This record gives sequence, structure tokens and C-alpha cells, in this order.
Amino acid sequence: MSQDDIWNVETAARYDTPGSGMFSDEVLKPAVARLAELAGHGWALEFAIGTGRVAVPLRDAGVPVVGIELSTAMVDQLRTKADEARIPVILGDMATASAPGEFALVFLVYNTVSNLLTQTEQVACFRNAARHLVPGGHFVIELWVPELRRLPPTQDAVVWQTQPGYVGLDTYDVVNQHVISHHFRFNTDGQATLVRSRHRYIWPSELDLMAQMAGFELESRHADWIGNEFTAESRSHVSVYRLARE
Repeated sequence: MSQDDIWNVETAARYDTPGSGMFSDEVLKPAVARLAELAGHGWALEFAIGTGRVAVPLRDAGVPVVGIELSTAMVDQLRTKADEARIPVILGDMATASAPGEFALVFLVYNTVSNLLTQTEQVACFRNAARHLVPGGHFVIELWVPELRRLPPTQDAVVWQTQPGYVGLDTYDVVNQHVISHHFRFNTDGQATLVRSRHRYIWPSELDLMAQMAGFELESRHADWIGNEFTAESRSHVSVYRLARE
């Protein structure tokens, strides 16, 4: 189950849900506002830009955006919304690929850093962000908190979401810090389709250590884009790291 298998043409075609879910104004507007604030008058680089869910409205808000993306199918979907001149995209891995220029902001949203399946790759991603940033620039990561407290004793699976026509189930390998997300979708005839994705989960403290290794310090951590307090009960966080000034 490679990343190419997951982020294929079929996935890209159904990824966008304009006006609903993660494409709703309720989700996007606070994220875009916060990222625009951090970018200031500089350029922004999005790792794993995907179909441009965040990059397109951020560009519309006046922030020049460049992307790095592994999946050609996702970039093709992005191109239905913005051409290369408006949002340039470099094809490659977010842990190693380079984009020309210097950036005030690098951002990585919606849990995507967990698509890198080893600690080594995740540390490399931080270092790649640092290479692209001007001194004092920001690296922003949006990431979920591992929900191991919900695992019953001796079991390794937890249902994390249910709604009409959908069930989300995660299975954990706690030794290797891996989780496989199983997305079951049911049509009106009761037939189910299954999409699975593999991730390496990261605790906030481990994320902070990765940042330190790359020359960052934690500037802020909140439970969401609007700035609610991050607590032990928070299911996700938005962490803002600042690159040390020379």
C-alpha cells in the first residue's frame, strides 16, 4: 500500500467536497486567516499541497504560494482551480524536494506529516522546512493526537467516527507507532467501499524534539486554528514553530 496507491486518480477525483467537511468555510477560513498572518508580506510553501484545499484560498487572500506534492493525480485536480503561474508546484517528496526561493512560512496541514512512515523521514521533513525558510520564519503543522487512551485492554482497534454512510476505524501498532485508518463508505444499496491509509503517529513532545533538531523552537500550540487552548483532551493541535534567527 504505497502513497501512489492511496493518492491515485480515484482518490483525487473524490477528494474535494466544496462547501462541506474539511472544505467548509468553518474549517478553512480560520486556517487561511492564521496562515496569512504568519506569512505576512512573504511567500508561503505548502508541503503536500494536494488539490489546493488551503493553498487556493490562501493565494486568493493575497499570499504567494508554492507547493510540493508527491501525487501527480492530486496536482492534476489542483490545476482545475489554479494554473502553474498562479500556484507553482514541485513534484516530489516533502522530506527531500526543494522549491526555489525563500519563504516566510512553510505549512503542513491535516495530519499529512504522518504520511511519512519513519521517524527519520519525519525529522528530514523538519530539516527540509528549515532549509526553505528565512531566519525567523515559521513552520506550521496541523496534526491529530494519538488516541491510545481509547484502546480497550488487549485490543488494537478503535472506531473514531461514525455518521450516515461512513465508519472510520483505526488499527494501531503501538510498538512501531503505526496506525492504519480504514474508511468504510456505504451507498444507498448497502454496498461498502474501503479505503485504507497507513500513518506513523507522533506525540506532541516528540514533534517538539524533531523541531529542535532542525533548529526550531515552539512558538505556540493550540487545539485549533482559532486559538482554543490545547489540553489533555484535545484531539488535534496546530503547532507553530519559529526558525532561529542567525
